[in-house]
Amino acid sequence: MNQTVALEPLYSIKVKCCNCEEEFMTSRVRPSLKRAIRRDADFCSYYQNENPDYYVVRICPHCGFASTENSAERLTDWQRKAFMTQIGSRWETRSFEGKRSWSEALETYKLALLCAQATQDKERLIASLLHHIAWMYRYNGDEAQELRFLKHSLDSYINVFQQEGISGSDARLMFLIGELNRRTGQFNEAVKWFSRIVNDRKIMDAGMIRAAREQWGVIREQMQGQEPGPVA
Repeated sequence: MNQTVALEPLYSIKVKCCNCEEEFMTSRVRPSLKRAIRRDADFCSYYQNENPDYYVVRICPHCGFASTENSAERLTDWQRKAFMTQIGSRWETRSFEGKRSWSEALETYKLALLCAQATQDKERLIASLLHHIAWMYRYNGDEAQELRFLKHSLDSYINVFQQEGISGSDARLMFLIGELNRRTGQFNEAVKWFSRIVNDRKIMDAGMIRAAREQWGVIREQMQGQEPGPVA
């Protein structure tokens, strides 16, 4: 009689720390099991089984530096010094390999944020980490903390847009700025960003144009008081 063996959702990969350059193992969710059951307008996904967002951050057990695939590949001398002064000198050896709880996943994101800020990594990375922390609080139903970090991530995304200049190809960034304005109750600002996506002829991303139109409609309903419940 044939028996189907359930596939373990996690597997381990070897990575090299961009700070101390030691190798360590970190866990990931198998690509074949990354099936979202639904997704919010700001790209926060929900999963029936293991949540891949819990395993985005890799933490070196040797020195404590937390990074993602989008972090700098190798730190400069001044970055290493800044990390050691602000974070590394207080690190107590521990491992985050294997299954992570919600609280452990939140801890990894906050440590990654501190590391990115200490080493002055890319603003886009910092914005993403702030946004993911907001998602973590959303998963746990903590609306106050979610709103707090959505506001921080919105400010950071705006900085990214201003630093990188107006690019017709970055409709996703513009959409996120519009959507986070909507989620933080700044409806007029949200409309401005969504209308830029819809009306700018240089933007060719049909998916983002369609999403901007949809969220523009959501805002109209919210402003008319037709949607008193939580945002989607």
